[in-house]
Amino acid sequence: MTDPSDIARPPRVILLTGPSGSGKSRLSARTGLPVMRLDDFYKEAGDPTLPQLPHGIGVDWDSVRSWDADAALAAVRDLCAKGTTTVPLYDISLSARVGTETLTLDGAALFIAEGIFAADIVSRCHELGLLADAICLRGRPTTTFRRRLLRDLREGRKSALFLLRRGWRLLRAEGAIVQRHRELGAHPCARDEAAERIGRLRAASGARTPM
Repeated sequence: MTDPSDIARPPRVILLTGPSGSGKSRLSARTGLPVMRLDDFYKEAGDPTLPQLPHGIGVDWDSVRSWDADAALAAVRDLCAKGTTTVPLYDISLSARVGTETLTLDGAALFIAEGIFAADIVSRCHELGLLADAICLRGRPTTTFRRRLLRDLREGRKSALFLLRRGWRLLRAEGAIVQRHRELGAHPCARDEAAERIGRLRAASGARTPM
């Protein structure tokens, strides 16, 4: 985490990662900070570089190789440098980009970039001097499983069978996922601690919108 006394040079990014269903989007919305959805940088169906699940049962969307890290980093860098950038809009149910939108900071000194692969750009953001903090949300795997499944079914992200198989696989792998994020430089913690870390940075940066 950046020393709050050294946060005066805006803008910087708070990378928020964690297992799918851990509550990243909800926490991001609560902060009142601008939010970049890193999951919108998924590759599209048909991309020859997409990784496959074993036994030919589909694309492994939980592999970082299904995500365009370079494009995500470029958008973070542009937003820090210019205060505005264009980001894709991705429809998970279609596995396709369906448009773009302009994201602006409107003078904010901090913004959140959240997604399941956010930890994979921690080191590069740090090297570029863009990183305020990197956080990995964690909780009970069974709670994460339930939240993820209900959300994905409600939004029709994939077929029910695919979502059940994926959910069971991620439930068993959750500990390893969090450990990987830790090794990449994200601090694992529960929601309340994450909110406190973000709040301290916001206070030091003079952010106007209350938590």
